[in-house]
Amino acid sequence: MTRVLAEEKGSADGRDDDYTDDGTVDLKGRPVLRSNTGYEVLERMAYYGIASNLVLYLTRELREGTVKSSNNVTNWVGTVWMTPILGAYIADAHLGRYWTFVISSAIYLTGMTLLTLAVSVPALRPPSCDHGHKGVNCDKRASAFQGVFYCALYIITIGTGGTKPNISTMGADQFDDFEPKERVKKLSFFNWWMFSIFFGTLFSNTFLIYIQDNVGWSLGYGLPTIGLLVSVLVFLMGTPFYRHKLPSGSPFTRIFQVLVAAVRKRNVPVPTDPKELHELSLEEYSKSKKFRIDHTPSLRQSCGKERTNLGMDAVPVTQVEETKQMIKMIPILVATFIPSTLIAQGGTLFVKLGTTLDRSMGPHFDIPPACLSAFVTIFMLITIPIYDSCFVPIMRRYTKNPRGITLLQRMGIGFMLQIIIMIIACFVESKRLNVAQDHQKLGIYDTVPLSIFILLPQFALAGVYDAFAEVAKLEFFYDQAPEGMKSLGTSYYSSSIRIGHFFSTFVLTTVSDMTKRHGHRGWILNNLNISRLDYYFAFLAVLGFLSFIFFLVVARLFVYNAEVKQSESDLREAMDDSPNKASSLVEALKAGTS
Repeated sequence: MTRVLAEEKGSADGRDDDYTDDGTVDLKGRPVLRSNTGYEVLERMAYYGIASNLVLYLTRELREGTVKSSNNVTNWVGTVWMTPILGAYIADAHLGRYWTFVISSAIYLTGMTLLTLAVSVPALRPPSCDHGHKGVNCDKRASAFQGVFYCALYIITIGTGGTKPNISTMGADQFDDFEPKERVKKLSFFNWWMFSIFFGTLFSNTFLIYIQDNVGWSLGYGLPTIGLLVSVLVFLMGTPFYRHKLPSGSPFTRIFQVLVAAVRKRNVPVPTDPKELHELSLEEYSKSKKFRIDHTPSLRQSCGKERTNLGMDAVPVTQVEETKQMIKMIPILVATFIPSTLIAQGGTLFVKLGTTLDRSMGPHFDIPPACLSAFVTIFMLITIPIYDSCFVPIMRRYTKNPRGITLLQRMGIGFMLQIIIMIIACFVESKRLNVAQDHQKLGIYDTVPLSIFILLPQFALAGVYDAFAEVAKLEFFYDQAPEGMKSLGTSYYSSSIRIGHFFSTFVLTTVSDMTKRHGHRGWILNNLNISRLDYYFAFLAVLGFLSFIFFLVVARLFVYNAEVKQSESDLREAMDDSPNKASSLVEALKAGTS
């Protein structure tokens, strides 16, 4: 189809500069004009409207203890980030990113509606307490109808499975890789993408949390449900202008074929001419607007241009190289698990600690504990513009890298910050416990005479961490994934968060159980004023440091995709407005040559 499109454009060189050259089409399969399409991000308000304050709902309304409520939150968040791998598969193999996103949004909206009903309809709500305190010591247990609440939560995880890996990937698809100016803009896309969606997060972490704590959960969940509906409608309004990459078949099937062929053909000699490894000639690649990936030594036995040379189960070299690109990112993926475990504490234990501190801001207003999460967003929103507008241009002069520093270097800075956050959390918690002991505020509902803003540094640094590590992770797994597996590559990012949150559940439960052995009180109790969370945060800091050492090793060994290195070199010249070099970039990207 793409070859026909080039002929239909009718320009002297087979293409029209007003149209994309990267194979993207509209929903009817027609050539699509270049455009700067954007996406609304109100659905982030819906997700964070639940996640930011969920631990307090489980504690206060469903009467769950510290460990159980924290684990239920991390399990839910982990599942939210687990389903995207299925959504990525469906998008890449069958429906495409657009239709996968639309269908998943409908499921997402269904879950949000049911969740709002679960906290609004009296028959579905847990019974309220008769006395002033809410929480695990309430004498009225939540009824079996709380299952409706959890059912709604996990319907939402199915919906997010199709939205999370595809919306950011589809956003990046709006930039034509064969147009130098658009490719330059794409280098900053993920910075500003994350910047934009955190506006929805900021609204959730301030206004919505205040509504949930002081007005009611019905309105607190109803507003993000309406916001999600609006975001879907706005997204649909932009349908005629979107660029779409056609589904290219199951990435898992292609990867499996390569691995099977590599084993079965391991002793078969390979062609001596590298050109024989490619399924198309250089001219055919240029005409078809496909990305050619040059061969690398490993797994060469599994590929061949003519299947009769190596057998019917031989696969094209492009397919082999796609598989290797996905496999070589796995060590980096593993290195991100512990940092994701550490950052999970911000939505659980950090928030619960806020309930024990003085939250007053004037005589008539108490700040909701979960509102401190707003400072994560605020500092992230401050850091990204400074990073993109100041840090990157300065570093670019020294490193000659269009991004200023590499994605792995940026990720590593974030991981170092995560260790610092845990160390700060350890000292702050030690201070809080000492003040509680000095003033004999040892009851489960006693308020320690310390301002809640003592927790501010760790929340603020978490925002800076997001600007470095989380943005770099998302861009890295998208950028280093092959063209036909971008959604799967983005799902690596979600897998990092998923496994990190599940591991947080395991670590929290294990530490809680082990520290209670032999008659000891334990580190993590429902009464935080007599717990030892400072020891737990110190343990996490050590865990983070060991993980950072592992990250340095695998990052040192990682080799970036060859075509990325070359395009970065050419992009530097394109950014200097050199038209001849920009033209060379287009041709080089088409051919995939070095």
